[in-house]
Amino acid sequence: MQTVSVHAKKPNRHIDNETKDCNEMTKMEEEKRQHLEFIQNVITRMNTNSFQIKGLAITIVTALMAIYASTPKLIFIFLGIPPTLLFWFLDSYYLQQERKFRGVYNDVTGLKEIIKVKPYEMPIQKYTKKIDKQFSYWNVFRSKTIVWLYLSVIVFLIAIGILLKYKDCLTN
Repeated sequence: MQTVSVHAKKPNRHIDNETKDCNEMTKMEEEKRQHLEFIQNVITRMNTNSFQIKGLAITIVTALMAIYASTPKLIFIFLGIPPTLLFWFLDSYYLQQERKFRGVYNDVTGLKEIIKVKPYEMPIQKYTKKIDKQFSYWNVFRSKTIVWLYLSVIVFLIAIGILLKYKDCLTN
């Protein structure tokens, strides 16, 4: 009869710790990637809303001008101004939210570290004008990406309204 000697191998704890650390790092990187993906989806949604608001504003102004063309009542030209202002305010809100989420994104990626962001946290309320003026609503309202469109539409409507109102004086 042969004797079999069974010696239990001692686990190499150094290798086990490295594997455990590697698995934890991989899990953390995956969580960070998912967090960034969530934030990017919100940014994309805000950008889409902003784009749709611009399109809706132009559509309403164009529709009111078409109504004026069919029934020459000057009020239809000036009726385009209030919705344009409303869409300007709304578009500014979405752009402000987008900028705040970009701030969160930059902090999570480490591009900037303005605020410490926990995993899966989106603390946009912490991004205020005290931290950076780009997060201010009124700064966004006056930003060149928004002002050129809405201000030019309003000026155009006022100019067309005035020209149509006083067209008889201009032709004589």
